[in-house]
Amino acid sequence: MVNPKSPGDLSTIRDFIRWGSSEFDRHELTFGHGFATAFDEAKYLTMHLLALPVEWSEDYLDITLTDSERKQVIGLLQQRINTRQPVAYITRESWFCGLKFYVDQRVLVPRSPIAELIANHFEPWIDSSRVHSILDLCTGSACIAIASQYLFEQAEVVAADISADALEVARINCRDHGLSEQLTLYESDLFDGIPPQQFDVIVSNPPYVNAEDMAALSEEFKFEPYLGLAAGEDGLAMVDRILLDAGEYLTGQGVLFIEVGNSQQAMMKKYSFLPMTWIDFEYGGNGVCCIYHEDLKHQQAKIDRVNQREDDKQE
Repeated sequence: MVNPKSPGDLSTIRDFIRWGSSEFDRHELTFGHGFATAFDEAKYLTMHLLALPVEWSEDYLDITLTDSERKQVIGLLQQRINTRQPVAYITRESWFCGLKFYVDQRVLVPRSPIAELIANHFEPWIDSSRVHSILDLCTGSACIAIASQYLFEQAEVVAADISADALEVARINCRDHGLSEQLTLYESDLFDGIPPQQFDVIVSNPPYVNAEDMAALSEEFKFEPYLGLAAGEDGLAMVDRILLDAGEYLTGQGVLFIEVGNSQQAMMKKYSFLPMTWIDFEYGGNGVCCIYHEDLKHQQAKIDRVNQREDDKQE
């Protein structure tokens, strides 16, 4: 447990942010669930408890808190240290594409660089005026699907996930954003439970953590659902299956955007025959590529052989 001598030792908003940041670093917390530094997390938690905007003017950070506020802020900062839970699970909220989402331990914490792709209407990799249907595969909290629906108001957006628990969270977010009647959700093992149809864009942030990285996860990441992270020895167990079937679910000019994170090198080696464009993000992030329908179809036989080899390994 961590405790300052008394709540009175800390007085202003700035004091609590500074103290929380120092304690987070001293206890070697891990960041990466929406915040990059101890300072950012301490500021977010402090401002969240006080119901104040994170980007509040610096001029107001020297305001003195009441005794009750001090105790509550310290309790929240201590909770982050003592439990090591990601901040989003403590506050039950996360932000993606400038939108707020409900999250809990049934889903991964939204943090994908795909947000930048959506904000840019998936351009220049596809003409946004031709995007009339979007599939979010492995949707989790539905943040990608919902953000896509906001940016493509007239498009049909479909989201799918194998986890019934994750889909309960997705429904909460659809309701909160007023999209329950507009956005279609499927409980589906990748494409298996989705009725035959074709999409102009398929976007997927599937499980992609390889066995070595899974064994090295920090405590914070272990709070997230195993099903949403683990992807076999090379991190491509889900990617293999997605590439196998994606061509059938894309329109002739359709594009697949898929995130593989640290498994990028493994994917580039395994599918060296498949044209992939790896996207550079202005605001950080990597491991996301786009693949065109015509390339998937042209290389379908080779993709089939890769999957057959994977099946043989399992026997």
